[in-house]
Amino acid sequence: MPHRVTLIPGDGIGPEVAEAAVRVLEATGVPIEWERVELNEEMILAAGGRIPEPVLASLHRTLVGLKGPVTTPVAGGFRSLNVQLRKALDLYANVRPVRRLPGLKTRYQDTPIDIIIFRENTEDLYSGLENEVVDGVVTSLKVITRRASTRIARYAFQYARKLGRKKITAIHKANIMKLGDGLFLECCRQVAQDFEEIQYTELIVDNAAMQLVMRPEQFDILLMPNLYGDIISDLAAGLVGGLGIVPGANMGDEHAVFEAVHGSAPDIAGRGVANPTALLQSAVLMLLHLGEEAAAMRIERALEAVHSEGKHLTRDLGGSATTREFTTAVIEKL
Repeated sequence: MPHRVTLIPGDGIGPEVAEAAVRVLEATGVPIEWERVELNEEMILAAGGRIPEPVLASLHRTLVGLKGPVTTPVAGGFRSLNVQLRKALDLYANVRPVRRLPGLKTRYQDTPIDIIIFRENTEDLYSGLENEVVDGVVTSLKVITRRASTRIARYAFQYARKLGRKKITAIHKANIMKLGDGLFLECCRQVAQDFEEIQYTELIVDNAAMQLVMRPEQFDILLMPNLYGDIISDLAAGLVGGLGIVPGANMGDEHAVFEAVHGSAPDIAGRGVANPTALLQSAVLMLLHLGEEAAAMRIERALEAVHSEGKHLTRDLGGSATTREFTTAVIEKL
């Protein structure tokens, strides 16, 4: 039986990188029945700033989605689509593996970097509870709950046990936010007691940012609330080549949506020069979720081979290949 997957190409460069991902997945021979649903800024505005119902209906049917980037207005307009989607489907665990691809030139060329970031995905400042008290004074409410903190911690520790990972570091600012971040740490500590084989440590978020820049090789798994996870995961992506490289997964108990974590890049949309690596790596995570380990590893090895050769890289990586040429090179390696 084919796997049923919702495909959300998105807008900007989304349709281009989504097409690349579909081509590569088809080349593996894994049977996938795609439910393609369109989603872009105009459609969201027409739906009153909310996710159009056909998108959610499809994801409720398939339970699995592969999503390209969708434009979100800054400092105005509708609420972030990604935040809406995570709340609507209770995708509480954001998982971002950060690993340097062989042959890729970065500032950390000789540093072994293999980090997985687990970010709580449903609350914190992303609850969107803001209020203008008086003119020129705005409050934003940071929400931390025992339920959400415990389940993201347990998800991270179970993931670590499954992969044989040895160390989890909880990131916080409990020296200042003693109640909110203090509760997050309390939950992490309680869960850690059930996983004695995994070393558990804690690090203040500003120190963590510095340590990632100075000695990223010391980290294995990072576990953190929503806002810190959003910032630190982008910082970590910068260590291995940027957001055009790293994948992202949003996991819940029933649904899973895999996405490129970069933006829609409207300035290069339609020019055929976008790098599809991030969405291809997200597709690898999707295949692992679907139990297609062999195909996932084949794509991973093909990506590594293309990057190692350096003959068909896109412009953001110093090459001159188009999106289609890069994708064809990956398929040939398959």
